[in-house]
Amino acid sequence: MRRPLELYLHIPFCARKCEYCDFLSGPANATTCHEYVKQLIKEIIYQSAFCKAYRITTVFVGGGTPSILRTEDLETIMKTVQAHFFLEPSAEITIEVNPGTVTKEKLEAYRKCGINRISIGLQSANDQELKTLGRIHSYDEFLKTYQRVRLAGFSNVNVDLMSALPGQTAASWKTTLKKVTMLKPEHISAYSLMLEEGTPFYEKYHGNPQLLPNEEEEREIYYMTKEFLHDQGYERYEISNYARPGYECRHNLGYWTGVEYLGLGLGASSNIGHFRFQNEPDLQRYQKISMHGENVGEHLRHSLVRLSDKERMEEFMFLGLRMMKGVSGSAFLQRFGQNMWNVYGEVLKKLEENHLIVVESPYVRLSDFGIDISNYVLSEFLL
Repeated sequence: MRRPLELYLHIPFCARKCEYCDFLSGPANATTCHEYVKQLIKEIIYQSAFCKAYRITTVFVGGGTPSILRTEDLETIMKTVQAHFFLEPSAEITIEVNPGTVTKEKLEAYRKCGINRISIGLQSANDQELKTLGRIHSYDEFLKTYQRVRLAGFSNVNVDLMSALPGQTAASWKTTLKKVTMLKPEHISAYSLMLEEGTPFYEKYHGNPQLLPNEEEEREIYYMTKEFLHDQGYERYEISNYARPGYECRHNLGYWTGVEYLGLGLGASSNIGHFRFQNEPDLQRYQKISMHGENVGEHLRHSLVRLSDKERMEEFMFLGLRMMKGVSGSAFLQRFGQNMWNVYGEVLKKLEENHLIVVESPYVRLSDFGIDISNYVLSEFLL
């Protein structure tokens, strides 16, 4: 029987780099994008030869902004995946889009080539907050994009939101939540702004925290999000993700539960078997790599690490405890051949006594208090 495998395709181009973004992405002209797609196609074909024992359960086309690609290029990518991988008929296939980068014709083409889930990067319904973030769109442009997505027949839509922004208040955040939930998307991802070193936002705000919402207001935003979205029919199934019943992102669920994944494209990461590796992150070098040489895998992979059992156990706990249902002791035993309580018994006992986790056999999950200080709790599972 074929094993499940998730596929991630990285499109590292965008119309303009946002000031908070530290992803491997940036603006590029049409020629660069097209040449990159040609190289990505070669990589898809090459890597598929090593995946005959797998079935693809989810595909995620991320970036960057994949929707800035020419329609023909995106169609070629998807046709190549379908031709060279064993793609489950019910596979969830997601593409990230930004307002202002999709047309009716593009969306219709996405549907025809098998894409069945759209993730729209809104971030905020407040135009001033969008301007501060360096986004290329207004809220009105998002509304037009959302309408096009629905008219094109997509019935599984995610909207990305971001809180703790410069100048944001609890009131403006609640307005964003109200405006978005009125549209009834199936899924909402609500992340908190992170100041990443090397970004303009880090330079501007790291030494000036007074320009960001204070700790009390951040906490108010945090609790409001969960309560408000719950009242609107969205259940929190992971620390930053909410969905209507049955619309949890299958690609993300697979990642958090340890399903193997293959990342293709510039700098994309993979985790297959006991190995984690990353593609070449330099665009010029990626473009020049021949996909027909004897040592292609070695040339393409920027790093290759064999994970020890200890590292795999740590990752199982780190990722699994991000989910509201937590981690399963029986799944731990099946995967590692060891009892979770024999490995983590002292840690689990201490965290339970401090009301940071809840034990509901066979699951262990974070308590509400544990979620509040999840970074600390998860660090306790380092062996």
